[in-house]
Parts: sequence; C-alpha cells; structure tokens
Amino acid sequence: MKIGIISDTHGCLETWQKVFNQYFTDADVIIHAGDVLYHGPRNSIPAEYNPKQLAEVLNNCPVPILTVCGNCDTEVDGMVLNLPIQSPYTYLMINDLRIVATHGHNLTTEAKQVMAKRLKANIFITGHTHIAALEKIEDIIYLNPGSPGMSKRPDGRGTIAWINDNRVEILDIATGQAILSTALA
Repeated sequence: MKIGIISDTHGCLETWQKVFNQYFTDADVIIHAGDVLYHGPRNSIPAEYNPKQLAEVLNNCPVPILTVCGNCDTEVDGMVLNLPIQSPYTYLMINDLRIVATHGHNLTTEAKQVMAKRLKANIFITGHTHIAALEKIEDIIYLNPGSPGMSKRPDGRGTIAWINDNRVEILDIATGQAILSTALA
C-alpha cells in the first residue's frame, strides 16, 4: 500500500502536476490535509496560481483523493471540486492502520495528542504551517507534509510525504530525497 500525503497546495497547478507525476501516480490513495485551491489572504499569489485548472485536474485524478477542510478552503471550493472536502477530520483505516487527518490550524500540540489518542490513531496528519514535521510520540506518528509550492521552511524546500514500504517519509520534491523518515511499527 502506498499513500501519498500532501497539504497546502493553495492553487499551485504546476507543483501539483509535478508531485503527482513524480511521486503519486502509483499511489493507492492521496490524503490532502487542506488549503487546496485558494492562496489565502496572508500569502502572496504564486506565479503558477491557477485554482480553476487545479480543480479540474483534481476532479480527473485517477487516484482517489481524501481531503480535509483547511482554513483557506471555503464552500465555493467544494462546489468546483468533485471530491468531498471533509471537515474538520477524515478518518481512514487501511490494513489495520488508523490514519486521522485534519488541517490543524485550530489545534494546539496537546489537543492533537488528545485527539489522536481518543481516535486510536496510528498516524495523525496535519498541515497549515507549510513546514514539514515528523515525530513519533507514544507509538503515534504525527506528520505534517509541509507545502510543495509555498514552503515556509528556512531552506525553502517544497515537501510532501508518503507511506510506503512500512515507512513514513517526508520528501524534498525537487530531489526526491527523504528529509525525515520513520518506521510504522
């Protein structure tokens, strides 16, 4: 099972296409942790900003996409996407692996940990910060894939994540290098 994980695409069409073509074409499912189309009022409009075309590409994606609602996603986004924007969480169970995803913009670290334990998550995914993070606490993996096109990392690297070969990895989209990695078990 290969699960692609992405967040904070913010209407960046070319970046989505690059990520999909290089990393997600053979994924069984893609989890999007929110902020899909709109760039948001605090962000500059990226040169590749094309939310209308991105919506069309996502609607025709051959891999199923599960999406949670980010703080920049609105009702109108749900009107142009043929995939549900779930709010505030999505819960996925694959091969006894419980995955919970939420955008995370309204959760403290403590609230994330409480929610992950309450939902018996093996992996708890958030987005929002545009900074990739991967941490295992008490056998729960907390993952933020960062942002592929609007990174706020000090080094500016765009990132995604995947679950593949019993590992969770955060990848630099330019090089394919695993920046952070941990085993599932």
